[in-house]
Order: sequence, then structure tokens, then C-alpha cells
Amino acid sequence: MMRKFVTALLATAATVATAQAQTDYFAGKSIDVIVPFGQGGATFVSAKFLEPYFEKHLPGNPKINVIDRPGGGSILGANWFEKNAKPDGTTILFTTSSTANPFVLGQQGVEYRLSDYRVAYSHPFGAVAYVSPSTGIEKAEDIKNSDTPLLYGGIAAAASDLPALLSFEVLGLDVRSVLGFSGRGPVRLAFEQGEMNIDYQFSPVYLTQVIPSVESGTAVPLWTGGAIEDGVLKGRDPIAPELPSVYEVYETLNGKAPSGIEWDAYQGIASVTYAYGLTGYMHPDVPQEVLDIFEKAVADINADPEFQAQSKKVTNGAKLNAGADTEKSVKAALSPSEEVKTYLRDLLSEKYGVKF
Repeated sequence: MMRKFVTALLATAATVATAQAQTDYFAGKSIDVIVPFGQGGATFVSAKFLEPYFEKHLPGNPKINVIDRPGGGSILGANWFEKNAKPDGTTILFTTSSTANPFVLGQQGVEYRLSDYRVAYSHPFGAVAYVSPSTGIEKAEDIKNSDTPLLYGGIAAAASDLPALLSFEVLGLDVRSVLGFSGRGPVRLAFEQGEMNIDYQFSPVYLTQVIPSVESGTAVPLWTGGAIEDGVLKGRDPIAPELPSVYEVYETLNGKAPSGIEWDAYQGIASVTYAYGLTGYMHPDVPQEVLDIFEKAVADINADPEFQAQSKKVTNGAKLNAGADTEKSVKAALSPSEEVKTYLRDLLSEKYGVKF
């Protein structure tokens, strides 16, 4: 009897010690969130938006440092993470498909092992395409009737611009693309200055910085990337339910549903980009305990009334995701079919000069 009592007591003590360790895990520590883009873009805006909530809900209330490391369409920042990330959960790579696509496609210069990283959390959001009123375009159906050449600005063809570029392929649009911007913030400024006349912005920036331009008449929203409906990226995105999806625009222009390799490539890449738009990656050797801590913190953040209210403004209420299922889905999304991969590599190398 005494032995059972002692065993139970030790087990209880171990449980209390574990809980205490988790409670104090990040006490006195700081976490560097590496954003491989310039300030002003959706990734940086989202990282800064989430910063106070992770400081509030992670045990020990660590200081969150959002650090921008732009360059190479996000490749330079991701390569830095590969070489410098700490395996204790105090270094996070917070990035988009701009980083995932070059890895998946084997782009030249990629040194990071994205599929080996652990997934701490993910922040989904959509994107909206819009044009300058100088094009004469008033709605999505007018897109092929403009006499003004369409000029799009982006970071890199194999980066988070890829869904936008693929949507142009799906819709059969003749769009000239100027790539090499350090982030979507500078792209938006170029649009506002009249240097570009068609743009895509993700929901944090669209809702907070583009909507004022729409309201003042200096930007015309056209369509969203879409939302998954019956397993297909055809539904209307809650970010702007009044706008059609790319799928719907194709139907309107062609009288039939989209199909073919262009659509397959768009649906695959866009689903990854929007369903897991922003993902926080950690070192491959980070302890499971840290991932469990982040999963609980994410649940607490999603339940935080202040986060819910502010998220409505920034991402139209999108919740964070975390845990084993999220990690499994993100890693699966890094593995497109060989047919789609071949199409993408050919398109990117022949049309945009991407080297693999």
C-alpha cells in the first residue's frame, strides 16, 4: 500500500513539475520571428499583428521580436534561418508560399529544408485582385476589354506571386509582370503611384490599406483567389463575399468550368497559399513540448475576445491553426503531383527565367 502511495505521489509530483515547466518555459526569454520580406507587406503586417497575442498567451510571456530579412524573393531570409535557427523554439521562420514554392520546385539558391521543419502555427487568409480605374475596367468581366496594357508588380515568379501569375494563365490574360520587389508593401506603393495597374494583396493589407483606396475610387476590386467548396477552389472568399472567385470569373468569361493543367496548377498552388497562407516554422529538432505549448497558446489566442475583434478587422476573422493535423496538411501541401510540378517548372523557366 505504501509503495503504491509513494508511486502515485511521485507521479503527481512529476505532473506538477511538467506543468510548472510549461508555465515558465519562455520566462525571461525572447523569440525572434524571422520574416523574409520587407516591412509593409502582408507577412510583416500579420507578424506584427500576432506579436502581442503570443507575448500574452505563451507561458512565461516572452518578448516577441519581429525581424525582417528581405531579399531573393524570401530565399535569403529562409537560408539565414536554416543556418541560424535555434532548436529551443526561440527562432521562428514566419513565411508564405514565396518560400515554399522555390523549395518544392527546386529553385536555384535554396539552401533551406522546409519539409524538415516543424510547424508551430499557421494563419490562413485570402487575396484580392484589383486594378486602377485608369484601365477602364469596372468589374471582373471587363478584364479582357481594356485597351490599356496590364502591368503587374511582384516579388518573384516562384514566390507568393505564383497564384496570381497562374490566375492570369487560367483566365488567358496578357499581363506584363515586373518582378524583383522586396515585398508586397512596395508593390502596393508602386500601384498607388501609377507605376502598376493590376495588383493582388493578401487580406491583412487589403482590408487595412487597400479598402480605403477602393472607397476613394482609386482602386477597383475584381475577384478573390477563392475558397474551398466541395474540395474545389471555387467558392467565394469570406474576406470579400461580394466578389467572384477566379473559378467564377472563368465560368463567366467562357461559359464553362475551368479545367486542364493550368487550372490544376492554380488550384494546387493557390490552395496552399491561401489555406496555409502564413506558416510559422521551427528548427527540425525543436522538442515536442514546445509544439504542444504553441498549440495551447494558439487555442488561447483564438478564444481571446480582443484577438477575435481585431482579427475581424485584419483578416476578417481568420483563426490560427496549430497541432499535428496542421503540420501534416502543411507538409502534404509541399508535395504537388509530378505533372503539375513539370508544368510549373516549364512555365517559370520559359516565361519568367527562373533557374532550377
